[in-house]
Amino acid sequence: MNDPLRTALAELLDGLPPTEVAAAVDRLIANYRGATPTHAPILRDRADVAAYAAYRMPATFEAVRSALEAFAETVPGWTPGSHVDVGGGTGAATWAVTTTWPGERSVTVLDWAEPALALGRQIAAANPSLEKARWQRARIGADLTLDATDLVTVSYVLNELSAADRTALVDAAAGAARTVVIVEAGTPAGYDRVIEARDRLVRAGFRIAAPCPHSAACPIVPGTDWCHFSARVGRSSLHRQVKGGSLAYEDEKFSYVAATLLPAEPAPARVVRRPQIRKGQVLLDLCEAEEQLRRTTVTKRHGDLYKAARDADWGDTWPPYGSVS
Repeated sequence: MNDPLRTALAELLDGLPPTEVAAAVDRLIANYRGATPTHAPILRDRADVAAYAAYRMPATFEAVRSALEAFAETVPGWTPGSHVDVGGGTGAATWAVTTTWPGERSVTVLDWAEPALALGRQIAAANPSLEKARWQRARIGADLTLDATDLVTVSYVLNELSAADRTALVDAAAGAARTVVIVEAGTPAGYDRVIEARDRLVRAGFRIAAPCPHSAACPIVPGTDWCHFSARVGRSSLHRQVKGGSLAYEDEKFSYVAATLLPAEPAPARVVRRPQIRKGQVLLDLCEAEEQLRRTTVTKRHGDLYKAARDADWGDTWPPYGSVS
């Protein structure tokens, strides 16, 4: 995780009773795992926001950063001059954007939970790139309007909305942005929400830049599997205490789509499962530009590609950018 963000979170949570934060985390887990969309902010007060910062912000940051880096590979040399984070809460996605593309830009964070915005504004003081960010309260739904911007991010928000509000949000993003990046939980339901948004963005004229190597229909047969990826999240001592874990890390599973109006070069193929390394060979499950899923075997006979395959990770492009197939 970004060191200034880690430091800001540690200072924020310093002195808070872990039992109080843990109780708020339990409430958040129950809300986030609920099957019914909420009609009120999940983050209601300072305790909830502190719990979110401890429980979810590091994982959200890493998932969004992973999605943005995959997109950035497809548009080398491009940097967004403006960014709107819809439902951004405490601002994890804004930190991920400044990590991917350092420097100042126009930033607006929209959320309907004032306590989350207040905390996000407080944490952002540690990030020079966010000094001029605007933190605005807004109802995320059918009445949402967005100003024109280079980049819109929507992370872990669609699960909180009704179907009608999800549609309105995606349409508003498509009407305002040159690039839209949507991240959801790496569950079958999260994948379904991402695919729903993906299809709507394609119909609006956007091209899929990542993770898919094409803008055609997803080759996964509905109900048989789902497309998701994993980001490694370092745990602070409080993070481990709040989540009841002993490991120094956890793996955040997420689904995402990055769609753009920019000239982009999607990956020839993408690794969609953890590579299986065996003696003298690596098995890669790929989603390919030919709109199909395929397993390929890379052996020592493939020379440098074999070395690349041994280093390949879930979610990587294949072959790696700059390599020779």
